[in-house]
Amino acid sequence: MSSQIIPALPKMSSILDLWREKNDRLVRQAKQLTGDSRPSLRRQQLAQDTLEGFKELLITLQGLPAAVPALPLELTVTCNYIILRASLAQDFTEDLTQDIQRGLERDQRVWGAERWIWCVCSTVLETQNQLEPKSQQRLPELWHSVLSASSLLPELLPALHCLASLQAILWMSTDHLGDLALLLQTLNASQTETSEDLLLLLKSWSPPAEKADAPLSIQDAESLRDVLLTAFACRQGLQELITGSLPRALSSLHEAASGLCPPSVLVQVYTALGTCLRKMGNPQRALLYLTAALKVGATCALPLLEASRIYRQLGDTAAELESLELLAEALRAPHSPIHSSTLKLVIEVELLLPQPGPASPLHCGTHSQAKHLLASRCLQTGRAEDASEHYLDLLAMLLGGSEPGFSPPTSSTGPCIPELCLEAAAALIQAGRAQDALTVCEELLSRTSSLLPKMSLWENARKRAKELPYCPFWVSATHLLQGQAWSQLKAQKEALSEFSQCLELLFRALPEDKEQGAGSNCEQKCRPDVALKHLQVAALLSRGLEWAASNQDTKALSDFLLSVQICPGNRDGSFYLLQTLKRLERKNEAAAFWQKAQTQPAQEEAIWSLPLYLETCLSWIHPPNCEALLEEFGTSLLESCDL
Repeated sequence: MSSQIIPALPKMSSILDLWREKNDRLVRQAKQLTGDSRPSLRRQQLAQDTLEGFKELLITLQGLPAAVPALPLELTVTCNYIILRASLAQDFTEDLTQDIQRGLERDQRVWGAERWIWCVCSTVLETQNQLEPKSQQRLPELWHSVLSASSLLPELLPALHCLASLQAILWMSTDHLGDLALLLQTLNASQTETSEDLLLLLKSWSPPAEKADAPLSIQDAESLRDVLLTAFACRQGLQELITGSLPRALSSLHEAASGLCPPSVLVQVYTALGTCLRKMGNPQRALLYLTAALKVGATCALPLLEASRIYRQLGDTAAELESLELLAEALRAPHSPIHSSTLKLVIEVELLLPQPGPASPLHCGTHSQAKHLLASRCLQTGRAEDASEHYLDLLAMLLGGSEPGFSPPTSSTGPCIPELCLEAAAALIQAGRAQDALTVCEELLSRTSSLLPKMSLWENARKRAKELPYCPFWVSATHLLQGQAWSQLKAQKEALSEFSQCLELLFRALPEDKEQGAGSNCEQKCRPDVALKHLQVAALLSRGLEWAASNQDTKALSDFLLSVQICPGNRDGSFYLLQTLKRLERKNEAAAFWQKAQTQPAQEEAIWSLPLYLETCLSWIHPPNCEALLEEFGTSLLESCDL
């Protein structure tokens, strides 16, 4: 083999000493910049200058024929350049891989061990979609051949393991886990047992230590291995948490917590552990992890959000709302980038973790979303005055900018502004602030009514505005809430007018798509046919109660009867219908209806979530002790009929 290797150039040792000295100087310069207190722009410029220095040195080394004495230095410079470029970009970007690939390609043919080494150097950072199909299939085998051949050149192993770490990072980032497993198995060739458990393979991998006289590295293979291990444990734990594999998630997250965790990642891991334990039915232990997350001090939003969920599970409403208030305050200030104050020129765990999306347990949302969560929980727990103030603050914040678009929501991250207005109006009515509720409703109608045509409202709306399928529900619900506000103000004529207008609109509605929600942010999806029926029932019962309050029982009876026809088995409608029949002394009809009602199945729609504003409105109509009173009615009616 030695006869195949290109001989070293004359005076190579002295030239290599100069190049190595430059590499070491650049490495020291990069490490000094990490803790530098100079202005950020100046540090960034110095870091870019350092990167250019590595690039120039790499081009110089590649301008010569490959030779064994130069390979350790060239591989080290290659790794230093990749690490610094990736850390500055905070990503393994496509342009980075293209630049590296072009920089590492060799124009001349190399034999023996060097041939394999330079082949892998020219392809190791090539993205999968840039490789030819044949190369894609052979890259893991190529690594196997390189590492096997390099056993004859032990001085190359530390640098090759460092390069393998970067390859492993790329494969993990692009979810090529099968290739990653093969690479780790090759790196762990000394292990007697073959495993496909990536965590076990990463823990078993022991990169060779660099010799004291080796060229300096920004980050050695062992450090990169530790970053890989922590990042993979964290990613795997979060994925298992999402899929419901809670014991496995707990194990993976514990592994991540014991690894090389910077503060921001440690907060995420502790919070995820808290989420896992909450779902496993151990909220007290979960709170201990959230307390530990808060003590880390990197960010408090995530643990506060999870704490609110735990307190809700425990039934501690005061602690839940306090956590949400602190969460909204924590998210008020714009989030500063992790690397704004300190320049870190190494590959860290954060670089390998994807940003948490809305479905992630680590997604804490925005300030407005936290404010809405606080407002809605105040409304749901009977703190109507607090809810009113939070809703008004939220609307002022959202409406204070440019003209808001009233289009339906495109994701489950929160309700759109019309629904916030409806919830705010419901909260104001609940708090006894009917006039303020009317003001909010009038503002909403002024913005939404113009979105619908004047004639053939529902049919034309479906034809011309597929992007506004919720608009009819918003308009109808607004009239319903206006009717409730006028009723609270004892303005019976106005209340009856609003309830009638709501019903006129609703009885034209024919929702077709049961999978498309009538409202946006329900914890369970809300079918429009279910929402429509409950809106109709709410409006009928509300108008019926107004008729009954003015001693117009015949008109009230008509509305109550229609409500139970729309929603058979509705207990509120049944109660008011029986009550009205009794007042009208139509006992036989009441007894017949009561007996029929006993055979009707429970409402299946109850399993579907309704928009919060509708749930709140229905709660006003619900008579106290409804079930007990129905039983009492039934008993008294049957006894009177027997007599």
